[in-house]
Amino acid sequence: MYFQSLAQLWQMDGHGPYVWSAYLIVALVMIGLVRRPLARRRRTLERVRSRLRAAGAAVTDGV
Repeated sequence: MYFQSLAQLWQMDGHGPYVWSAYLIVALVMIGLVRRPLARRRRTLERVRSRLRAAGAAVTDGV
């Protein structure tokens, strides 16, 4: 499928809004799939460090 201009690529014969919104949704889901485990890991490490401090153990940032 060849387009003569960026406007034609954006519109895709009237299907553009559906196609580009689908790409946007997929991109947002993919970003969420990366960020959520990283945030969970960070929270877990903070919780472990807090418990170690409460127990009187030395805590280092080297993970």
